[in-house]
Order: sequence, then C-alpha cells, then structure tokens
Amino acid sequence: MRSDIKIVDVRAVRLTVPERAPPPARRPSWGGAEVANPMSRYPRLKRHRSLWYARWGPVGCKVTAEDGTWGLGLTTHGRPVAAVIDDHFAPHLVGEPCLATERCWDLMARMARQYGATGLAAYALSAVDLALWDLKGKLLGQPVYALLGGPAHDDLFCYATGNDTDWYVELGFAAAKLACPYGPADGARGLDANERLVAQAREVLGPDRELMLDCWMAFDVEYTVRLAERLRPYRLKWIEDYLLPEDLDGFAAVRQRLPWQTLAAGEHWQLPEAFAFAAGHRLVDLLQPDIQWCGGLTAAQKIVHAAEAAGLQTILHGGSNTPYGQHLTYASPSMPWIEVSGFKTAPGVPLTELGRLPGTPLPVNGRLRPSDAPGFGLEIEEAWLEPFFA
Repeated sequence: MRSDIKIVDVRAVRLTVPERAPPPARRPSWGGAEVANPMSRYPRLKRHRSLWYARWGPVGCKVTAEDGTWGLGLTTHGRPVAAVIDDHFAPHLVGEPCLATERCWDLMARMARQYGATGLAAYALSAVDLALWDLKGKLLGQPVYALLGGPAHDDLFCYATGNDTDWYVELGFAAAKLACPYGPADGARGLDANERLVAQAREVLGPDRELMLDCWMAFDVEYTVRLAERLRPYRLKWIEDYLLPEDLDGFAAVRQRLPWQTLAAGEHWQLPEAFAFAAGHRLVDLLQPDIQWCGGLTAAQKIVHAAEAAGLQTILHGGSNTPYGQHLTYASPSMPWIEVSGFKTAPGVPLTELGRLPGTPLPVNGRLRPSDAPGFGLEIEEAWLEPFFA
C-alpha cells in the first residue's frame, strides 16, 4: 500500500442496521424509571431525560480512500453535526493523506475554533476522526489497537450501568453503577429514596463487588456533599457527573469538601484542553471522556496521556458499547475498566440480543476482548449506508 494514498470523499451518512425482535423478557427493564437530570427543577420535564433530550438521532461519517477502501465513524446529534461534516470539514480533508490522522484532526479542531470546537463541532470531529482510524486500520491490515501500540491487557474488565443490579450479577459482572433517580428538587424524601436504592444494590452485590453512582449533571455542590455523606456506609467506588460540566469552580469545591470520596467526571467535556485542566487542578480522580463525543480517538488518546502524566486513570463513558472504545481501552495501560451501558435487553434476555453495532464483541462473565479484524472490526455492509442529506 502506498503511504501517500489520499482521501477522495468525506460524507455524513445514515446507518440502517437490520433489526430483529428480542425474545420475551423475565420482567421489564428499569429504563423507564425516573432519573435525576439537569431539568429536574421543571416538573413537566422532570421524570426522564427522554422528555427533553434533542431528537436529532445518530449520524455517521464515511471516509473513502482513492483505492475504494472506506472507514466509518459514528456519533449523535444528527442534522447539525452532519452539516459541520459535509459543509465545513469535508472540503478541506479531500486530498489529505489517509494515514495522517493527527494532521487531519488538527485541521478540523483548528477550523472549528471560529464557532467553537466543543459542543456539536466536537461530535462532528469525533465521527470523522473515528472514520479515519477505521480506514487507517483497513489500509494497513491491522486492528486499531495494534496501531495504538498493541494490547496492554489480556482482556478487559467490564462494569454494568443501570438499575437492574440483580441481572448484572447474574450475567457475571463484578461491578455495577446505578443511575441516581432524585436530586435537589426532591428534597429530603429524595435523599432517603436515593439511599434506599444504593442500600438495596449493595445488598444484592454483596461486599466483594464494586458499586458506583451516576448523577448525570443533576446536582449542585451542597446536594452532592449531603448525598455523598449519606452514602458513605455503602462504600461507593466513585460518584460521577454530579454537576453541570461547565461548573469548574463547583468541581473544585466538591473536591475540597469530599476529600475521602473518589470523584469522576468528563462525559460531557470535550477536547483535550478541558481534561488537561481538570487533571492539572485535581478536580476529579477519574476522567471519563466519551470517544464518540470528545473529539474521537485522537482526542481520547491525548486525554489518556494527560491523565497518565497527572497520575490519574481514565475510563471511557460507554466504552464497550462500540469497538471504538474497546480498542483504545485495550491498548491503554492506565484504563483499567470499561463500561457496558445503555442495556437494550431486559432481565432474562441474553446479551447476544443486545442492540449493538455488528462486529462489536460482547462481554462474557464481565470480560471482553476487541476484534482482531482490520480497523475497528465493524461488520457493516456498505448498502446499509446512505448520504445523510439525500
């Protein structure tokens, strides 16, 4: 293969994967239950993020080399992200070397500064960057984790996120993370209910499995401190995502007031600079970028290295849900765990029925290993892709 093979097309796409109906569940999943969120102060939008979440849907990016080889990257927030890809990034990437992932990432990150490289632009940057890495692996005939330095683990320890804790134990997970249902708007009763949920999960998990709590941007400083103190007897491994992501002074205040509690954040931070600041100022103990949101694999690897330099660990948000996170985690010594979130199967439905991208390995007894196929190992047929803007 020529080392200077060029990009000939960059295009936002829609992916349609054939679906099949799952078998009957033992009981309904927890997914419709109330979850604390930033809109909990508004009663009509309070119960669940689905009541107000942007409905732009998923979007992908297909990058094609001059020999016809193509790579695929996926993210979310459809139309506006697709517009950034097609209208701004694509014309400037055509003609660039396919293997120059650092150069292409830098071009896009710098171009987007005029309107803000974080937010929706970071989602677009993520999709294109992941497509470039998928393409690079295919062109070189190597799995992406090999291009990142090879395996750093024998396999990956997975933890499950959701509130069907008994089901996760049955599936063989040795760690689970709860979605916190109540926040400041619910007052003392909400604190009591949160404690009951954590206590029940701890009883199910027993003393030897780890338990964490996801607060999804729903709290303020005072509520975070009060809840953490209430939950101290249940030995939470960490509490995450408890403040609005921009409230950096708040993160510093929580860190000062809870010196004994491991704290985590980063799902809603984007680009390496935000994580470098958090690591340098010790705002949290654990960084949690989302590889499909933070700027792609190139950005996520920079974040991992910044964390390593500060003596911190990184665990991707939803890292095992796609092969993108699996490959980076597998190649990174300072990434000890990987998250299995967004369960699409209710209790009793095997993980093989989990809604996932074809070619994405599933955990078995709480462990997994990425695909060895070239690129990210996605098993996506080209016929399943169509231009986002027809």
